[in-house]
Amino acid sequence: MDYIYKKNINSNIFRGYDIRGIYPTELDESTAYTIGLGFGSHIKNIGKQKCVVGHDNRLSSESLYAALITGIRETGIDVISIGLCTTPMYYYACIKLNICSGVMVTASHNPKDDNGFKFAFDESGNCKGQEIQDFLAFIRKGIFNKGKGKLYKYDITNDYIELFKTNLHFGERRVKAVIDPGNGTTGIIARKIYELFPIDLVFINEESDGHFPSHHPDPFVEDNLKQLKDKVLEEKADIGIAFDGDGDRIGIISPTGMFIPIDIYMIVIIRDIINKVPKKEFLVDVKCSKTLTDAIEAAGGKVITYRTGNSYIKAAVRDMDLPFGGELSGHVFFRDRWPGFDSGLYAGLRLLEILSFTDKNLHQLLNDLNDYYSTEEIKFKSSDDRKFGVVKKVEEYAKSKNYSYLTIDGVKVLFKDGWALVRASNTGPNLTARFEASTEARLKELQDEFIGVINENL
Repeated sequence: MDYIYKKNINSNIFRGYDIRGIYPTELDESTAYTIGLGFGSHIKNIGKQKCVVGHDNRLSSESLYAALITGIRETGIDVISIGLCTTPMYYYACIKLNICSGVMVTASHNPKDDNGFKFAFDESGNCKGQEIQDFLAFIRKGIFNKGKGKLYKYDITNDYIELFKTNLHFGERRVKAVIDPGNGTTGIIARKIYELFPIDLVFINEESDGHFPSHHPDPFVEDNLKQLKDKVLEEKADIGIAFDGDGDRIGIISPTGMFIPIDIYMIVIIRDIINKVPKKEFLVDVKCSKTLTDAIEAAGGKVITYRTGNSYIKAAVRDMDLPFGGELSGHVFFRDRWPGFDSGLYAGLRLLEILSFTDKNLHQLLNDLNDYYSTEEIKFKSSDDRKFGVVKKVEEYAKSKNYSYLTIDGVKVLFKDGWALVRASNTGPNLTARFEASTEARLKELQDEFIGVINENL
């Protein structure tokens, strides 16, 4: 098939962590082909000769994948095609094949009509921030290499399954778990992996279907997990586990049908590993609750607060040589006995492994935590051109009030009895805010104060 070079590529799809847009209005096959020309040329310019490319189960992924590969090969770069896979499978293919350059065609947890590209040029990992804007500028110059790259196919499935086999070791208790792939790409491999271990399994929404007919594939949003909650209660299961569209994030439901935020899940993990690792430092993103930081410090660990974004956190956990880190949206990174990439399937199994060594349920493992009142993440529609200006206004307001604040990611205003966070989304035209306080009354005060500032400047 002949593809057309797209000279005026849409700049709005080049976001903070990846390339992402609506198919086919913002991102189509010509866009993918053009990105392939740019990607292949860039990695060739820095001395690379081959790359790995995979795609998720979205309806547009296969055609975008073909166009992307065509563009890459026309620059003289060889492509190792791994076909339909989860994003973690793609990450492991890069590790197994010792090829650090690659592209994953996916829009993760976005609506079904969206699609995009997660990509890495070199050993530094997924591109992010200014790297992505620099790549856009490179593409717009239109100076591409020419060549005839070869196409090779590789099936990572068995290698990926073997990684799980050798990594996990369960105790005597047989845990009952309800698993919800949400019709996402994990449906192609979840059962094969989970059946390796002594778990009583119940699957829902297992069929891989890019229409996502059961619910939106984002386990960070509690409303998307209603079916899972109901099934956990019906089956009297010990836990419910959900995954997003491309399989790199996790959501947790307790045996009583309660949604367990990822920062609370992280407490269970950190308490389990803290006395098994030499370095007792753990990375959390700015959105995580003080409940988590209190628990880490009480266990004798050190908290490193970092900016939101899986690409940033993955790189920081690696560069700081930390055993574990994560963010509220559901990306978690194990480096104690796992090669450091985010896998929802693995994150779920680590929790099941912990439960297999105790008679306690999830609530009993968490019954001694400090309680705070917090909001969910609140979104405000704001154009990509305007949203960073609104964050700057919030910073100016905090400064005028002599408040203490952090600017590692947006503005996080710190008080003795709570905090307020306002940041620009890196994945869409939104501002996001989150609030936490020691009392409900104080929580409302913080919300009213800072939502007022946001609304004044939208």
